[in-house]
Amino acid sequence: MKKQFSLLEGFIEQGDVLNESVSASPVIWHVAHSIKVINSISKALKNSNPDDYKPRFNLMSTIVLSAGTIPRGRGKAPKRSMPDDNIDVVQLKQYLEKAKEEFKNLKKLDAKSYFDHPYFGQLNLKKTRRFIRIHTKHHIKIIQDIIK
Repeated sequence: MKKQFSLLEGFIEQGDVLNESVSASPVIWHVAHSIKVINSISKALKNSNPDDYKPRFNLMSTIVLSAGTIPRGRGKAPKRSMPDDNIDVVQLKQYLEKAKEEFKNLKKLDAKSYFDHPYFGQLNLKKTRRFIRIHTKHHIKIIQDIIK
């Protein structure tokens, strides 16, 4: 994730770049969304009760987590993971630093800590960390295509 965090940080400077043939949202939106997802998932994991974790098979999560990619245009980000319309760059950099720290600290949580994904259901700590990597990589690829 160090490389991904570094890339996200570098993309902030190109935040206004928009290529509507790739995405209706500019670079800064994808950076902010990625950071918001990491921070909100980290909070959900910390607040979860490992005793309530109930693993269930989910074909979609199995495919995405195994393949390591999210198909473009298939899912819609839930409202809670959408960044505000006016993204403050200074604040975004602070949130990025928080995301770095939060992701690093996830290792300390119980293995049955979990996150309720809107499409995949409950993901335990290991699967959630993998999902965060895949999700961040997905948006980095979109950003790179926007900038091209």
